[in-house]
Amino acid sequence: MKAAVITLHSVCNYGTQLQAYATQEKLKQYFDDVEFIDYRRPDTYGIKLLKTFTKGNILKIPAILPTLIYWKFNFGKFQKKYLKLTRKKYLSLRDFEQFEDIADIYFSGSDQVWNTGWNNGVIPPLYLSFVPDNKPRYAYASSFGTTKLDEKDINDSKKYLDKFKMISVREESGLEILKNQLHIDNAIRILDPTLAMTPNFWRSIAPKKKIRGDYILIYNLNKSKEFDNYAEELSKKTGLKLYRFCTRFDQIFRKGKSIIIPDILDFISLVDNAKIILTDSFHATAFAMNMNVEPICIYPENYSGRLSDFLELVKSTQRHAKDYHDFEVVDRHVNFERVNKILDEERKKVDDFLTAIVEENGG
Repeated sequence: MKAAVITLHSVCNYGTQLQAYATQEKLKQYFDDVEFIDYRRPDTYGIKLLKTFTKGNILKIPAILPTLIYWKFNFGKFQKKYLKLTRKKYLSLRDFEQFEDIADIYFSGSDQVWNTGWNNGVIPPLYLSFVPDNKPRYAYASSFGTTKLDEKDINDSKKYLDKFKMISVREESGLEILKNQLHIDNAIRILDPTLAMTPNFWRSIAPKKKIRGDYILIYNLNKSKEFDNYAEELSKKTGLKLYRFCTRFDQIFRKGKSIIIPDILDFISLVDNAKIILTDSFHATAFAMNMNVEPICIYPENYSGRLSDFLELVKSTQRHAKDYHDFEVVDRHVNFERVNKILDEERKKVDDFLTAIVEENGG
């Protein structure tokens, strides 16, 4: 039985790439063949990606262009080696009018495939609009990325999601949206795919440790002077060296020793060997918890629900820094024995969900 998946694999983000790989490897445990539909949202590559970062200001081009060029190489190399993509690329909605039916079962997800903020509205293919009516549709740990849909997006979202046979989302807030706004009850919450894979799985593909001694790793997606000052003060108070995971070349001027756009799998090793992860990222927090490394979480201004939902799931909300003066968070330790037990129980739910799909389709 073959499964095809549509997700946001073309976004140049470390968590995005690793969740796509985890999705593929988890589904391969249940299906004979797994393939990603190579859909690329227009603002994730080329001129439109450049316009997104420069916001029309041509003076910013020299600063961001080297990053975008290296992203294309670095992320492209990972995708080519680790992800099985369709030979045909889908670069516009019109391309899906000629969609070739390639699978027995179709999945949407994981990651924020239904985040209408990032996607500038409802993108029908991410809701499997192109799938033939005789083929089953499922959602695998998909995310809305928010706690509430805009009224203008409700009807379109419901129109497509009503056709799904089973829906799984990765946040409790997603269940609330489905139930209260879309009136869909056939949904469950399961782990993000990166968490569905065990620490041993990730360590089996991670590079060796590259930094000597204990350190704080910064993985910061939203630029903030307050965040950087907090990081510097945290380093002083703990006596730990400060390293910054730079996803862009222009981040080398910020606090901490720079690790500049490393290979995708280096993300795993850098998190796994850190003493503390200081982050506003869901996936950095998820990997930290999975690897039993204590995170300090700064909630971003937008789309923080996925982070808070996860900390609540693993009963570790104490690792949220209340403000930029909260250094006592260092001493509010994580009970990793409890976290590991919760994650093991949640992984069983993922297996039960996928087993039910296979059995439902005669596998």
